[in-house]
Amino acid sequence: MKPGIHPPYGPVVFRDRAANHAFLTRSTMTSDKTIEWEDGNTYPVVDVEISSVSHPSYTGTARVLDTAGRVERFERRYGQREAR
Repeated sequence: MKPGIHPPYGPVVFRDRAANHAFLTRSTMTSDKTIEWEDGNTYPVVDVEISSVSHPSYTGTARVLDTAGRVERFERRYGQREAR
């Protein structure tokens, strides 16, 4: 790696405001806001709108589209075309 061209990589707390959940990880993101973590250290905190704790795909509340029902409804509405 070339020295001096990469942003600093360090510990950051990501906080999901919707689910009131936070997790500590490493990232190149920075923030002016800080938070005191469970280990007693102070880390920069980045607020996110959605994370794996509140995203419908991860929580199991996602709606599954009924593609088979759509095809059947299309065929009922427009019918099978006759061969010419």
